[in-house]
Amino acid sequence: MKLPKEILLSELLNYNVKGNIALNYGTGENVWMHPPVHRILGWYSRPSNFDLKRNVWRLNQISQIIDNEIYVKGDPAISDLATLNRFPTLIEANLININGSKIGVIADFLFEIKTGNIKYYLVSRSNPKIPGSSRWKLNIENINDQQPGLVFCESNSLDDLFLIKSSFKNEFFQKGKNIIEKFDDMKNIAANRLEDWLEEDEDINQNLEYNQKSFYNNDRTSRSFSEKSEDDPWI
Repeated sequence: MKLPKEILLSELLNYNVKGNIALNYGTGENVWMHPPVHRILGWYSRPSNFDLKRNVWRLNQISQIIDNEIYVKGDPAISDLATLNRFPTLIEANLININGSKIGVIADFLFEIKTGNIKYYLVSRSNPKIPGSSRWKLNIENINDQQPGLVFCESNSLDDLFLIKSSFKNEFFQKGKNIIEKFDDMKNIAANRLEDWLEEDEDINQNLEYNQKSFYNNDRTSRSFSEKSEDDPWI
């Protein structure tokens, strides 16, 4: 089976690692990367919950990916968690804006399986481990500097970044905002129509009053003419 050209780190870590002779090396736990050049070198898996050792893999050991399993060739390098925790990584690093304030956390990234080059990072607003949370795209070109646990970018807020995946909360907020805007539009339309109706009603009342006055004036004129006609000595 042909390997995908690009893959998310979160997808890679979710795969169960298998050897060529059906050996089970457990699921991925974290990444092995070289942050200065934004490149992934490999990853490591945990055989079991009670095992203190870790299996470290290079990207070129991947042979195929089938369903929820990733098959590797060759043997892993054996290490322990204390050693691996000293490996530099940008995952879960705080994202700092141009003003020096934290605006998010590096949660994931997309990379090329063949070269290990990272295409872009994904940022969450808070804890990236919360399921279903939103993700914003952070381009490599937007990064100014990086230190252990910190990534500095040129943006001012997450609103300056492209929203890749929206959480239920964010979608609900956006839909609620759209509903409110539509309600305001309907309210404005109704208010304008009511205003037009009141103006039309006022015009009708004014015309009615004018017609009534005209009628009374004509009636008085007719009566005056009739009274003068009866008393006129020339008739």
